[in-house]
Amino acid sequence: MSEEYEWKSYMCNICGYEYNEKDGDPDAGIAPGTKWEDIPDDWVCPLCGATKADFTCLTDYE
Repeated sequence: MSEEYEWKSYMCNICGYEYNEKDGDPDAGIAPGTKWEDIPDDWVCPLCGATKADFTCLTDYE
C-alpha cells in the first residue's frame, strides 16, 4: 500500500543551479533525501545566494 516517493528537482531562476531532493546539499548541511519543504527558509542557492522563492520545481507535473 505504500507508494514510492518521486524525488523532485528545483532550479534556481537566477543562475540555473539545480537542487535535487535525492542528492540534497551536503555542503550546506542539507542531507540527501531532504524534501524541498523541509529545507529551512533561510537556505540560499550555493552558487548565487538566491532565496528558496527564486526556485522553480522542475518535476511538478500536476
